[in-house]
Amino acid sequence: MARHLEMGLDSFGDVTAGADGQLLPHAQVLRNVVEEAVLADQVGIDFIGLGEHHRDDFAVSAPEVLLAAIAGRTSRIRLGSAVTVLSSDDPVRVFQRFSTLYAASSGRAEVILGRGSFTESFPLFGYALEDYEALFEEKLNLFAALLGQGKVTWQGGTRAPLTGQEVFPPVEHAPLKTWVGVGGSPKSVIRAAHYGLPLMLAIIGGEPARFRPFVDLYHKALAQFGKAEQPVGVHSHGHVAPTDEQAREELWPHYKRGRDRIGAERGWPPATEADFEREIATGSLYLGAPETVARKIAATARLLDLSRFDMKYSAGTLPHATMMRSIELYGREVIPRVRVLLAEGQE
Repeated sequence: MARHLEMGLDSFGDVTAGADGQLLPHAQVLRNVVEEAVLADQVGIDFIGLGEHHRDDFAVSAPEVLLAAIAGRTSRIRLGSAVTVLSSDDPVRVFQRFSTLYAASSGRAEVILGRGSFTESFPLFGYALEDYEALFEEKLNLFAALLGQGKVTWQGGTRAPLTGQEVFPPVEHAPLKTWVGVGGSPKSVIRAAHYGLPLMLAIIGGEPARFRPFVDLYHKALAQFGKAEQPVGVHSHGHVAPTDEQAREELWPHYKRGRDRIGAERGWPPATEADFEREIATGSLYLGAPETVARKIAATARLLDLSRFDMKYSAGTLPHATMMRSIELYGREVIPRVRVLLAEGQE
């Protein structure tokens, strides 16, 4: 791989279990996420992303606020969302919040915009689910216009028009790095290319090779739209422990609990250990000892020609202390090993 691979972590602030096995209060989970990000900064991780959700099993509903707290405790790690649900937000306010975070963090802020895989924000903020596509299309169009930081004139059907409007504060060293998060829709890939924005692929199950056609489509679309080449990133789940066996034992009960809860809402069958093992062996679960995880990340990075890999380290009720050790192993052992493997041309 010719390009440098940035390596990050993502969390949704999954509500975790305490030492007594009981679920922690949301407030404590949020404080723990700050400590996890501080550790990530200390061990050399490039990026921390916080995902916006509006349900009781995830504590992070306002990523930018928590990221600002993290900015005050860190010095080098980049800070962003994973994702910001643009469809049910106002693009002007999203831009203002992230331009403010950019200033507060001395230029370390970026944003990943998406439609979200959960829909709780739509009724919460007064949007109709039947407008799912139109809301994102129009709001991304406006956000792309705001990135230019000039006077914006815009009109659509989802919010009031703007005429020669300036938005403050501006990003100090524009543009604000803005990714488009995509879960597997060719239309979404082409949309990202249309605006010349980096592509973040959410690969939460199955073989990563399934997404190679999306990467090819993205690069082809960028060329056809006359846009410069842009980075491609991947968001996938993972967990690092001293040994492969320990990683499996630690993650499985929490993985199953979280997967089954969401599955019950979506009509999926209960997760089995065979499903779990399949995701580890050939799918998109980056689990094991540092060497095991590093080799799998390096293989995916080469396969998809990635500029960034973000591992979602939070997993349902997986305890804070266990995640802290996973973060340390990821930063101190996995990341250096991935870079050696890529430099050597190995997988």
